[in-house]
Amino acid sequence: MLQALGLGPAEEAVYTALLSRPTASAQDLVRQIGLEEAETTRILLDLTTRGLVAVSTEAGSGVSDPADCAAGSRPARYRLTPPSVALAPILVEQRNALHRAETAFSMLTEQYRSTAAHPAGSVVEVVVGVDQVAHRFHQLQRGAQRELLVFLVGAPTAVARDEADVSESSALDRGVDFRVVAAKDYLDGPDMARDVKAGIAAGIEVRLADSLPLKMVVSDRERAMVPLDMTDAGGEPSAIVVHRSGLLTALVHLFEKEWAEARPLYVTTTDVRAQPTTDQRPTEGELEVLALLLAGISDRRAASQLGLSIRTVERRTRRLMDLAGADSRLQLGWHAARAGWL
Repeated sequence: MLQALGLGPAEEAVYTALLSRPTASAQDLVRQIGLEEAETTRILLDLTTRGLVAVSTEAGSGVSDPADCAAGSRPARYRLTPPSVALAPILVEQRNALHRAETAFSMLTEQYRSTAAHPAGSVVEVVVGVDQVAHRFHQLQRGAQRELLVFLVGAPTAVARDEADVSESSALDRGVDFRVVAAKDYLDGPDMARDVKAGIAAGIEVRLADSLPLKMVVSDRERAMVPLDMTDAGGEPSAIVVHRSGLLTALVHLFEKEWAEARPLYVTTTDVRAQPTTDQRPTEGELEVLALLLAGISDRRAASQLGLSIRTVERRTRRLMDLAGADSRLQLGWHAARAGWL
């Protein structure tokens, strides 16, 4: 937690151990945090020099200078300087440094956009090789501040799923709006359904399309990345990065069109399911069969009551399960209630 303020792991351990004590010696802290006494003493002296810790001057503490410990006096005891006093200047300096970095970033970005020396290269750049493709992919995801739009098609080639998960988690932690359209065959890959389920649980909006024309990631509607056919790069994974242009606008429009037509995915206890589209609702005859099935009536009795053949009842039941994406009649009943079919 305190590493962002310039404390290393060992320093943070010593600092937080002092939080629970009015005062403590190096020996006291050794027993609590498990560091060597010499290392603990060195850290305490360093924290004292930086003003984060002070030598206790309470009556009976035995010393007023930590150097006296080396001369055979009673061990020095330390206390925290109030964090509001000691840490506030560090926080202010880091905020100022971040502001300076943001200013420099804005200036460099604007200068890059205004450069007209290579107009074609400023719109599209080609990236070749596994490492370079993965690097630019992570740049897009980690640099997003507002929105990420993603098409998922086929198996990953340049970026492993576990590496992509890290970038996704970082984006979600920043509050980035994350929308994904997955091609139906994407879920056929090993563990892909599990990964999609975890992504939905984490806050990613996922929809399912029967097919998609390409893989793609769009970051803040300012940059997009689209893989190229590997044969174009001698078998190496390659991609194009598209900057703000009419081409990028077209890619965003393509995403929104596919998003509007795709079916939302939802999580069940064991799987992920796609909601049926609005025109895929049961017919009146299928709803009659559904009502009898949910009442616990067998297929044979349902056929008799409705004046149908058993084969017709079974066919209507099968279509109901297909519409619901259900593997069992129990799941069919759950989906029917959720979708308001009855």
